[in-house]
Amino acid sequence: MVGDAVWLEQKNGHRFLGLFVDVQNAKGSVIIAHGRGWSPDFEFYGMLRTKLAEQGYATLAIQLPVLDSTAKLGDYIPVYPDARERFQLAVDFLKAKRYGKIAIVSHSLGATMANQYLINTEERAVGAWVFIGIINGLAEMFRIKIPVLDVFGSRDWSVIVGGSEDRRKQIENNAGSVQVIMPGAQHFFEGREEELVKIVAGFLDKTLAAKP
Repeated sequence: MVGDAVWLEQKNGHRFLGLFVDVQNAKGSVIIAHGRGWSPDFEFYGMLRTKLAEQGYATLAIQLPVLDSTAKLGDYIPVYPDARERFQLAVDFLKAKRYGKIAIVSHSLGATMANQYLINTEERAVGAWVFIGIINGLAEMFRIKIPVLDVFGSRDWSVIVGGSEDRRKQIENNAGSVQVIMPGAQHFFEGREEELVKIVAGFLDKTLAAKP
């Protein structure tokens, strides 16, 4: 396995897993947030955390709350505060490693949880947010002042494709933000991983380079 396992502890004493890939002379660091029911090293997320490290970014893939396999999206709402705490602990971990340029790269329900974290924190260390195939749309984007990248495939789930115009309108006045549609790509970007990483890394290169 690429990287090291780290354990981050919440206020209630619960410890959760993070997979950390340190990079010498890194451009910045990235928190990887997985989708519903998965884990930090599941195929798609293992690809993101290792490929972005190859692009020069230290990565920390964290375990987010996971419910029973039969749980619907709405069932996850009560665990959003738990997820927010985990994002903050991940940020604190990277700050302790002296990474001043931090981004969040999130997929599916993990992107929804990242949205909830960003609208409920005053944390200034996070300088960019990438959401890939976000399911529930965007909440209170007026609270998020950092550049964002909305990337999804044209063959993604209908709720994601159908909500793209509304998301575009929400981010278009946010300086440095952009929406990218990858023709033919599906929810997990099967066979299009390299192209996706190039898009994400290009956005991070441009965005984090401008951060002091």
